Amino acid sequence: MARIRTNAGEPEPAVSQDDLLRLVGDIDERRVFDILALNPTIAELEQAALWAAGDGDILAKGSHPLSGRAAEILEILATDDEEEKSQSR
Repeated sequence: MARIRTNAGEPEPAVSQDDLLRLVGDIDERRVFDILALNPTIAELEQAALWAAGDGDILAKGSHPLSGRAAEILEILATDDEEEKSQSR
């Protein structure tokens, strides 16, 4: 399993599919694959999950804009949400 180095130099395990589904909920396999391909950290997944749940507005007001892999994860999640809405009309 791939390892990511944290700022302290200690390895952080790669995010598993179980971690991903626990944090963002039930999503389709394509989105799981796309997100895991980014090799995100748990912190990045948590941050994207907060924004996806609508708490991003609160964070943004505190000068914590979403960026990097967390922003990419949110984009993957949001793109499919928009597609699902347009298909249900």
